[in-house]
Amino acid sequence: MCRIAGVINFRKELSDADWQALQSCSKILEKGGPDAAGFKRNEKAAFLHRRLSIIDTSTAANQPFVSQDGRFQFIYNGEIFNYKALYEKYLLPKGVMLKTSSDTEVLFELLKNYGSTCLQWLSGFFAFCFYDVQSHTALLARDRFGKKPMVVYQNDDKIIFASEMKAILAFDFDKIISPTAVQLYFRLNYLPPHLSILKQVYKLKPGHYIQLQASGVEEKAYYKTEKHPAEYKEHTYQQAKDMLIEKMAASVQERMIADVPLGAFLSGGIDSSVVVALAAQCTKHLNTFSIGYKNNPIFDETKYAKLVANKYQTNHEVFYLDEDDFKNEVFHLLDYLDEPFADSSAIPQYILCKQTRKKVTVALSGDGGDEVFAGYNKHKAEWLFRNNTLLTTFAKSTAPVWEKLPKSRNSALGNKIRQLNKFAKGAKLDMKERYFQWCSILAADEAMPLFAAAFARQINMQDAETIREQYSQHIQSNDFNEFLLADLNLVLPGDMLQKVDMMSMANSLEVRSPFLDFKVVDFAFSLPAEYKINKQLKKRIVQDAFRDMLPEEIYNRPKQGFEIPLLDWFRKDLYSYIFDDLLNEEFINQQGIFDFAQIEKLRDKLLSNNPEYVQATIWALVVFQHWYKKYFSK
Repeated sequence: MCRIAGVINFRKELSDADWQALQSCSKILEKGGPDAAGFKRNEKAAFLHRRLSIIDTSTAANQPFVSQDGRFQFIYNGEIFNYKALYEKYLLPKGVMLKTSSDTEVLFELLKNYGSTCLQWLSGFFAFCFYDVQSHTALLARDRFGKKPMVVYQNDDKIIFASEMKAILAFDFDKIISPTAVQLYFRLNYLPPHLSILKQVYKLKPGHYIQLQASGVEEKAYYKTEKHPAEYKEHTYQQAKDMLIEKMAASVQERMIADVPLGAFLSGGIDSSVVVALAAQCTKHLNTFSIGYKNNPIFDETKYAKLVANKYQTNHEVFYLDEDDFKNEVFHLLDYLDEPFADSSAIPQYILCKQTRKKVTVALSGDGGDEVFAGYNKHKAEWLFRNNTLLTTFAKSTAPVWEKLPKSRNSALGNKIRQLNKFAKGAKLDMKERYFQWCSILAADEAMPLFAAAFARQINMQDAETIREQYSQHIQSNDFNEFLLADLNLVLPGDMLQKVDMMSMANSLEVRSPFLDFKVVDFAFSLPAEYKINKQLKKRIVQDAFRDMLPEEIYNRPKQGFEIPLLDWFRKDLYSYIFDDLLNEEFINQQGIFDFAQIEKLRDKLLSNNPEYVQATIWALVVFQHWYKKYFSK
């Protein structure tokens, strides 16, 4: 796990300005790779690698890697878990002898011998650049599901790439904010996976690679998750449960490889509990870590995490947080963000990673289980729409009632009313529109009033609609796996994996996700949807397959998100910072992005008895304004 950056000119020699900018990126990317820094400058290209040492911690495994004849150069961020098997199968027969025991060298040799063909064989997560000095060509690639980022700027002369936007921003080019991306950000509270907040910058899509040649730049897919309906009835439910246990056990065991201390996040939910149960079979006294909330029991799941920790006798540590802990860390988080990202669960994720890093360098997590196996409340709601017409009719008829009642995520009753209101609104939409609505914090007609008239006119609504369609295109029939495929392409890389990568790298911690082994994911989409969700259960097969391994108490309870109580915080401690600094009238008018009258309405709603979920939009404004002031308000 590391951080990378590079610049490749298509025709001209590398400029001193670009070389100096790349050198400055070393400090910028240091948190993601604190153990070593390496550079390689060529006539038309230059590369930077910041290393977080995990496998083969010797200096011999430092990067960039350069072939003995100097022709091939390589920088890489990630882990290839099956590297030993790949070496024995593909390299040893060719007589390739290794100088290190690192996965980096194996991947380097695979690329030298097989090129992009080897991408299909890799089990793990990665973003890399493989450069051929002789032919002045390059291969840039990203892992199947987008765990590792690859941010790209391209013009007629060159391509600049990096693990983080802040490294791209170090280079000299006109940085223009995309109004369309801003609108989508306020709808989702994050950016769609391929978009950046800047017009000139994009993100390489998961499962894709870029081939750079003299003729130009070509982006291709090497992997695509698809449903396999022909295989739906190939396995009985019992057989599928047994196979899931087998595949998950293999995935966890593969991810236990490390030459540094390793542990696991343990939230108390099903997914992280499954990972811990399986990991505890591979090692004695596994280190496990949880977040607890001192004064907000509605958000606290630590009692369930402790049940799992006790069952498997892990070295369990709970970090109990109060508002002071959040206030002490929130500005560190905001300063680290180099693009607007407003999933507020990033705050406890940041603190969990920071505390965990004091004990281990690698942590296993349960990420991906919800998206692949149908674990979200929206999945249950969608299932009900598709299978209970009476309930759908009831939702439509009672919509005015839920619209008027007080809604809030900070109380059980208020949250239930909020959910019923969202459910009733969804009843009026078709499947594709409903999917994007349920992924969103704001509908398009709710987001647009946020913006000043001149800025709103710059938003390309057709482009925004095309992007919405792109991420809901899988939803074409009553096959629920299509709904999950949409999540795998939008929510997983845009929100969940982006959050974990940023917050872990901010604290020099590597996070591994066994549920996102591609063999597990491909298997999941060979199963019929009824194996995953029915009237009684979300994540049905996960819950049933591992029931004998887990305490019964963690079953049959409401799913609690990894969230924090923002409402009181915004009303009190952060109120002045938000409304007197970030959102004051003079700055808003000078900035020209937002409508101050709408800001006042949000403030009034925040202070009212019916705040609904206004804190999510206010947090999105806080994140955006803090980012804007740092990078654009000089």
